[in-house]
Amino acid sequence: MKYMGSKARFAKDLLPIILKDRQPNQTYLEPFAGGMNMIDKVGGIRIANDQHQELMAMWQALINENWDPPQLVTEEEYKHIKYNQEEYPKHLVGYVGFNSFGGKWFAGYRRDKEGKRDYWGEHYRNITKQVPNLDGVILSCKSYLELDIPKNSIVYCDPPYASTTKYRDAFNHDQFWDWCRQQSKAGHQVFISEYDAPDDFKCIWEKGSKTTFSWHAENLSTKESVERLFVYKE
Repeated sequence: MKYMGSKARFAKDLLPIILKDRQPNQTYLEPFAGGMNMIDKVGGIRIANDQHQELMAMWQALINENWDPPQLVTEEEYKHIKYNQEEYPKHLVGYVGFNSFGGKWFAGYRRDKEGKRDYWGEHYRNITKQVPNLDGVILSCKSYLELDIPKNSIVYCDPPYASTTKYRDAFNHDQFWDWCRQQSKAGHQVFISEYDAPDDFKCIWEKGSKTTFSWHAENLSTKESVERLFVYKE
C-alpha cells in the first residue's frame, strides 16, 4: 500500500537486521504499522497497531471480513467522502483517504491523466495483493503508549519523523524516545527508523534515499536524505 513514509523499499535491508536474533514464537510488533509494508514480509506471531481508526478499520475489513474494495472512486465521490466522513463506513473512508498524493491522508485526488496512469487500479491491486500476506496478523488500534507488549518482543517503530510534514495528529517526539528507552529496559528488542535520534541511541544501519514528494522534509533536501535504524545504547 502506498503510504506516507513507507519503508517498503528498505524492507530487504531492515528486516534481516531486525529479525536476526528472533526466537521461535517471539512476537514481532509494530506500534505504527501504517501501510503494513514491513509486517507483510514477516512471519510468525505479529501484532500490527496504529491509532488511525479509519486505517485500521480498513485493514480489519480487508484481512478479517473479506471486504472487496472499489476499483474506482470518482473525484466527485472522493470529495464527498472527504467532507462527509461520518456518512460512510470507516473502512471505506480509510481506503479512499489514503489513495491521495504521497499516500497522505486526503491530500488530494489523483487523476488518471489521459489514461496514462490508473491510480485507483494500482491502489486496488497493491492492497489486495498484500492481504494474503497479512493473514493471522493481530490488529490493534490505540496509542503506542497504551500497548500491552508481550514479554521479550521485537518492536519495530516507524513513527512520524521529526523533520517531515506533520501527520493528521500531533506527535510528541520526546515522549516517544522516552517510551523507547523504557521498552528497551523492559527487555524488548526495540528498533527505530528515523533520520536522527538522541545521543543515547546508536545507529546500526543507514542508507541514502531520494524522493520527489513535496511533503517529504521541511528542513532537509526534498531530493536526498539518509534513512537510519537506531537502537538504545544501554
